[in-house]
Amino acid sequence: MPNSVGSYIFNAVRGGAVGASEALPGISGGTVALIVGLYDKLIGGAGHMVSGIRRYVADVPRGRGSERAREQFRHVDWSVLVPALVGMVAFLGMAALLLAPLVEAHTQYAYALFFGLVLACLWIPYTGAGRRWHAWHYLVALVFAAGAFFLTGLPGANLPTHPVVVFLAAAVAVCALVLPGLSGSFILLTLGLYEPTISAVGDLDVAYLSVFALGMLTGLSLFVKLLQYLLENFHHMTLVVLTGLMAGSLRALWPWQDEDRTILTPTDVPATVALMVVGFAIVAAAIVWERRKRLRMEEAEYRRVPTRV
Repeated sequence: MPNSVGSYIFNAVRGGAVGASEALPGISGGTVALIVGLYDKLIGGAGHMVSGIRRYVADVPRGRGSERAREQFRHVDWSVLVPALVGMVAFLGMAALLLAPLVEAHTQYAYALFFGLVLACLWIPYTGAGRRWHAWHYLVALVFAAGAFFLTGLPGANLPTHPVVVFLAAAVAVCALVLPGLSGSFILLTLGLYEPTISAVGDLDVAYLSVFALGMLTGLSLFVKLLQYLLENFHHMTLVVLTGLMAGSLRALWPWQDEDRTILTPTDVPATVALMVVGFAIVAAAIVWERRKRLRMEEAEYRRVPTRV
């Protein structure tokens, strides 16, 4: 299908949804990437970009040119990746300024909606490998779910905004961008660096944001290759682990909790549960629509292939 202005805008909006989610504590950019169908493109494209840059840096001093680097760059779907990255950056900034305060003011209702979204999204990695789960797969998923549940229940720390701390925090937080179920903003909130980072965006603190961006690039370049390797060589088991992480991380989105992660007595249950159902229904409808679209494409492809006598 040829690229058009509409497809670039569509990919920018999909990337924008991922970027906006990263500004909201508890919302996983990886999960949103799964919902909007960008996950494989982002992981694969980022992995090839890292390999290309690494090979270019290694080959130029040896006089080998950049052919091996160009070979890696050719594997990147730039028509999807570039608009998506532009959308991510733009919407991340807007969400930090506009959506984050709104979520903070109506945390219970926002978390209820996102809880339903992520709960329905568990179906994507659960069925993503197209293979049957066995008893030990459920056990592995349960172990990682328990780990995610424990980590997302930890109270927040209060680390200093020293450049080294900011660099390391950004390197860790960006890994959540490619791990469905884990939220980079939630990690920053746990470390006590969410508010300083949001303030730096609003104040255009170039020094802070430069250190943060460098940490993100470093963490992403190291982690994305590992995840790409696992998806290519241990696809089913990787999806089992991701399913467990997503399930356990629902603890971060439980609507009835305070700032210290303490579970509270449920209040305003009807409205909160209704928002959970709405969030669940949105993703369920998207999954059904995507499945029907894929079946129609497969049927159309089958009709185009001539039968052999």
